[in-house]
Amino acid sequence: MTPYVLPVLMLVASNVFMTFAWYGHLKFPAQALWVVVLVSWGIAFFEYWLAVPANRIGHTVYSAAQLKTMQEVITLVVFTGFSVFWLKEGVSWMTLGGFALMACGAAMVFKG
Repeated sequence: MTPYVLPVLMLVASNVFMTFAWYGHLKFPAQALWVVVLVSWGIAFFEYWLAVPANRIGHTVYSAAQLKTMQEVITLVVFTGFSVFWLKEGVSWMTLGGFALMACGAAMVFKG
């Protein structure tokens, strides 16, 4: 797989892990904080195993700014799906509009 595509796929997978690490516990508010922190660290371990190589591979064809921008846009997309399907929270048009504006800003990084 090319260094243009592989980092994107790895960043998507790493963001799924990270979103669960950061927000997955919200579905279990009665769980002790120390438990959810330890579980989150365990999940984040796997996120690092994807994100670090994705950035190393991606930096052969993308700038660091492009990689960071890509990661942020991927985070918004993954988080939106997570919010709807895992947390069962709706996403308003205002939120989607704000995310779209951020994506437009991200596009500027790739045009520059």
